Amino acid sequence: MNKLKTGDQAPGFALADPFGKTITLDEFKGRKLLLYFYPKAGTSGCTRQTEAVRDAMIKLQENGVDAVGISPDSPAAQKKFSDKLQLTFPLLSDADHTVADAYGVWGEKALYGKKYFGIVRSAFLIGEDGRILAAWYKVSPGDTVPKALGILGIA
Repeated sequence: MNKLKTGDQAPGFALADPFGKTITLDEFKGRKLLLYFYPKAGTSGCTRQTEAVRDAMIKLQENGVDAVGISPDSPAAQKKFSDKLQLTFPLLSDADHTVADAYGVWGEKALYGKKYFGIVRSAFLIGEDGRILAAWYKVSPGDTVPKALGILGIA
């Protein structure tokens, strides 16, 4: 798992949203992007993380920041999750974890002693030029937004 760091070029992506539209990293050029990866739509930690991003969207957008969430869930599962939380930003499906691999967030995990591969909850703040401003691997659900706001100098 190669980890990205500040100053690295953010890997491009082209992934489907729940409505069949392909969203690309290039669509966010000229704006900052809070890109976060979460393990599974609808679970408690992923819900807390996504609600925190949702609740901060006005503040983020006022400061030139968009948001996108990515998980290996199907577009149908993403739509159900998005509808339930009434999101105004896209959730993207990375079922084959190609984008997760590129960002270094697909890795070995353990639960009750059983090892498996999955998304390591992580977040990235990407600058207007497509470079990583900050990367947080193994971020806790409640820290995604405060860490991004801290880098942006927003209280």
